[in-house]
Amino acid sequence: MGELIEGKKHNPLLDKSYEFALLIVKFSRKIQSEQKEFILSKQVLRSGTAIGALSEEAQQAESKADFIHKLSIANKEAHETHYWLRLMQDSNISDEVGDLISKSEELKAITYFNNQEFKIEKSMTVSIINYPLSIFH
Repeated sequence: MGELIEGKKHNPLLDKSYEFALLIVKFSRKIQSEQKEFILSKQVLRSGTAIGALSEEAQQAESKADFIHKLSIANKEAHETHYWLRLMQDSNISDEVGDLISKSEELKAITYFNNQEFKIEKSMTVSIINYPLSIFH
């Protein structure tokens, strides 16, 4: 990540939140079809896909405050997703959530640190900071 493709730099938050959303969609479909569990799977589907949607939306923020607000909500959605995944694991709905829990923890960290960095950034440019992925491993 971080390399240029078609003149654009990769954004770890956007990339990882999109990849996570795809995994959440697949996981939710599997739980619904195999386990016939619809309530928790829809909760995790909603919150797990919202992280990326809010991060994308933050890219088009109308102001610095709007950017911070959208990224704060993305962080809350990452926390909520983490909660639902832990609940599904601990209630024996699925034992396949370990990797998703780890990825949700990473997204919690990325959204938090991006937002904190932006709050103290002195420039008026609105953009997500690209952190080296190694700090999250």
